[in-house]
Amino acid sequence: MESQSDCMYKMAKTILKNEEDVADAMAETVLVCWEKLSTLKENRYVKTWMIRILMNKCYDLLRKKELLLTEDTVSEADAREDGYGMAEWEQVLQGLDEKYRLVMLLYYVDGFKIREVSEILDIPAATVKTRLVRGRKQLADEMKMERGRTL
Repeated sequence: MESQSDCMYKMAKTILKNEEDVADAMAETVLVCWEKLSTLKENRYVKTWMIRILMNKCYDLLRKKELLLTEDTVSEADAREDGYGMAEWEQVLQGLDEKYRLVMLLYYVDGFKIREVSEILDIPAATVKTRLVRGRKQLADEMKMERGRTL
């Protein structure tokens, strides 16, 4: 599990954006993985299994926050919290819709195969391929707009 901490951090940070929430989600994931390790049928799927648990924990945290906070109570400064040491991958992917960002992160950054991304996100492989194509197109469109602004 320790060897996957970078991958777990990137995934949680992509979903949650807040360092404290990322740490909570990672800690809860490690605990659940440790407790449920006996339910893993094949050791070769440990990374996929662990990432799926992490994503569920991240979405659980988001749902809890939505129940506790209304948009009126969230300050604009909190919504823009960048944390420290924003990585290059975050900067590139931050403008994408979440469904594209997650697929591209898993595929390009973490190196999962399309089949593995499909299992992690519980979506068909064809959907993964479509989201990769659309995510790349969205990135290309953003780059064109950015170039147009600098000229």
